[in-house]
Amino acid sequence: MNRVMNSLSNQTQSLMMPSPAPVVFRMEQVSKFYIMGEVEVHALKSINFDLYESEFVVLLGPSGSGKSTLLNILGGLDVPTEGHVYFRNRALTQANSTTLTHFRRHSVGFVFQFYNLIPSLTARENVALVTDIARRPIRPEEALELVGLQSRLDHFPAQLSGGEQQRVAIARAIAKRPEVLLCDEPTGALDVETGKHVLETLERVNQEFCTTTAVITHNAGIAAMADRIIHMRSGQITKIKLNPVKVTPRELEW
Repeated sequence: MNRVMNSLSNQTQSLMMPSPAPVVFRMEQVSKFYIMGEVEVHALKSINFDLYESEFVVLLGPSGSGKSTLLNILGGLDVPTEGHVYFRNRALTQANSTTLTHFRRHSVGFVFQFYNLIPSLTARENVALVTDIARRPIRPEEALELVGLQSRLDHFPAQLSGGEQQRVAIARAIAKRPEVLLCDEPTGALDVETGKHVLETLERVNQEFCTTTAVITHNAGIAAMADRIIHMRSGQITKIKLNPVKVTPRELEW
């Protein structure tokens, strides 16, 4: 069985997965430092972490705990100062910019708190931005149907609610059939009911496409729908919890 490694204060903790699953990402002693004037800021400190195929992971922690930095490094949007990152045993830390661009374009879907839709394009056209460059995409119409927006194909972002815009962003992310979906506060700007609808969409994508999904949130209630919960503080993973009984988004307590 696979083992999850977590580094905290130079001590290693392990947690068994409930069943064997291939490792999609592996981080080994990953640190990220930023120089701000004369101060060195440690965003991540010696992180050891595995992310497994088809699992749904929630990352919890206060602002500044390193969650977004960790996700950005996994997605190839940032590089560590120290340590190694592997995607299916391929070293991302040694990859050049062309390889990282190819990796982001074909293997990873991103969903952010603010939807980053192009206002002058319809929902269909926003999704087509991805499908036009992907190797084996889902048609924009099919991706939007998957997130429940088949009747809103030709609506512009200004004609959509916040939750609908976020679902367009999810459709755009999944239209290229990514192996991994990385979500940074995808419900942060939404009310409770709309947020649950968005989480239902993420859960459906995870289950139907077997897409490895990692979600950053400040909302501890969302953790109840995850396979594993990763707790972070001050650039370190402080605890990894296996969730023996998952609930549906409708059952979440916010």
